Amino acid sequence: MTICAGFDSYRASPADMRVVTSDGQSIAAHSYILASASPVLERMIDRAQRGWGAECTIPVLGVSFDAVHAFIHFLYSSKSKVVPAEEEAVGANWTQLLALAHAYRVGWLKRAAEAAVSARLTPERAVDMLKLARLCDAPRLYMRCARLAAKEFAAVEQSDGWRFARRHDAALELELLTLLEDADQRNERWARERAAQEACRQLGQAMASLEHIFPGESGAKAACADADAPCARAGCTCRGLQVLMRHFATCARKMAPGGCARCKRMLQLFRLHASVCDRPDRACRVPLCSHFKAKSQMGKADKTWRLLVKKVTRAKVMSSMAERKVVPEVVAESWARYNRRGAKLR
Repeated sequence: MTICAGFDSYRASPADMRVVTSDGQSIAAHSYILASASPVLERMIDRAQRGWGAECTIPVLGVSFDAVHAFIHFLYSSKSKVVPAEEEAVGANWTQLLALAHAYRVGWLKRAAEAAVSARLTPERAVDMLKLARLCDAPRLYMRCARLAAKEFAAVEQSDGWRFARRHDAALELELLTLLEDADQRNERWARERAAQEACRQLGQAMASLEHIFPGESGAKAACADADAPCARAGCTCRGLQVLMRHFATCARKMAPGGCARCKRMLQLFRLHASVCDRPDRACRVPLCSHFKAKSQMGKADKTWRLLVKKVTRAKVMSSMAERKVVPEVVAESWARYNRRGAKLR
């Protein structure tokens, strides 16, 4: 292995102990280095050195010789991180290194091994690594396995680890199914939240378009007066609102029993505008604005409506700030993230 060069600097001093592996091979080492790197090895060395003339021998069993050799190399390196060359040299022994680092309480090596195993994770090994993460108390690896199993469950089902869990480990199977159910519920909740955010964003644009169609100044000309010319305002929905308002003005079904769905939608938009409008009553030219303002003052709105008004107001403010020529960086990033969520939903 290329990591053998890590012992060169210590060959000048004689080794005072040996580490014995499962296949009977032994590795010469220095007790003071291993004891300073691991509290578990320190206690084992202390017990092994008791007595006169006794040779200090420490067994490290259950893993391959290469894994033990790499483990001792990292203890000798006394570094808090693993360089890429060492990571490639260890190769497939990272899972055994994770178990060794956990058993002998070498925290920095455990974190490095956990990251290396997570980077090499595949659906075929997800169940095995999930069990290893649970035994070695590796939460990052555990969550990585859970996400991979939820994302590629069809491939995980074909793995030997899943088949073994179904036959012999009912607790692990139940744990995996619970994780998958939680992931599905979480995705559904996120989808609902994105849909709600997209709806609030569209309502905020509609409120801004109403103010664009009906400017507040008494002598100002109504914007978007030309029905054929496109609106110059970015993201404007003026044309659709004008069509809806023309229908509302001429529809004969809005007063009939059951009413008209499009007219009800327009009334809701007028009511929502009145709830977020900050203009004086006489200065606002949006239809029915003063009527809904007076009605809201007479009766208290329900909690759901107040929450909707709050969200639409927030979306409207974010939209107006994002349209400025000089936009604060935090606002631009927040608005871009807000729009990306809506784009994913669409």
